[in-house]
Amino acid sequence: MDINKERCVGCGNCISWCTVGAIYIGADSKAEVNTDECVECSNCYRSLTSEGRNPIFVRAVRRLLGIFHLYYDAPLDVCPTGALSPPDLKWPRFVRRAFSDPNAPRTSAQFDSNPEAPFAAFGGRGTGEIKSNDVTGRLWWGNVGFVIELGRPGLGARLRDFEKVTQVLAPLGIIFEPQNPLTSLIMDKSTGKMDPLVLDEKVLSAIIEIRTKEDQVIDVLTALRDVQTELDSVMSVGIAARCNPDGSVPYQKAVQEMGLSLSINGKCNVGLGRPLYEEARK
Repeated sequence: MDINKERCVGCGNCISWCTVGAIYIGADSKAEVNTDECVECSNCYRSLTSEGRNPIFVRAVRRLLGIFHLYYDAPLDVCPTGALSPPDLKWPRFVRRAFSDPNAPRTSAQFDSNPEAPFAAFGGRGTGEIKSNDVTGRLWWGNVGFVIELGRPGLGARLRDFEKVTQVLAPLGIIFEPQNPLTSLIMDKSTGKMDPLVLDEKVLSAIIEIRTKEDQVIDVLTALRDVQTELDSVMSVGIAARCNPDGSVPYQKAVQEMGLSLSINGKCNVGLGRPLYEEARK
């Protein structure tokens, strides 16, 4: 995020809306952005209404009121002078916005700065496969899907940490979901190595999606448990599969053998969607 120092009056309202605490008041009493920590989510820009007031007028009024020990601050959802503006991001920094800003468009124009950039123009942080398997049929009998999410508001995650995870998963022979935007950053699917240019980029959160066989559930969970101590962020893991004909969960025994428990927030798709996958398999 860019802050126009000539327009900023140092009200500090943008600080409260920063999802990773990257905005602060500098020595000049104006807002500054720690660009290394900023994930380019634009939450501050979207959340603050610009009053568009003349910054000279606002500063004069505040100084005048200060003489009488009176103060006026704009409401917390207002930038009185419209000092914030999303920057024109180039490769590889625009990866931050692509994963962190829910309103970020992914058009081909964003890739003009680096035609060789592998980042694919997929929308969102992941695919809809887990919640719509009755339509897509990506997880067939004997398949298990994993979603591994790193990052959270207030913390974020470096893509270097995502590479640590993809590198321990790749040797297991898993399949990285091709429609997942993070997959397009993996240069070598057999090793899990990502594009070195993006490793220091920070995102609010992102999701690794993989597909594997039922008999590899313990191997995947073991790899994730071992690598979690090397991460500088938090990790949450979701797992999905087609229920057995008797309604049981195929991976439940393997999870229990690992000493883990399944969340009560799990979702069961009862198959009310149109089964397009049946048409595709004919």
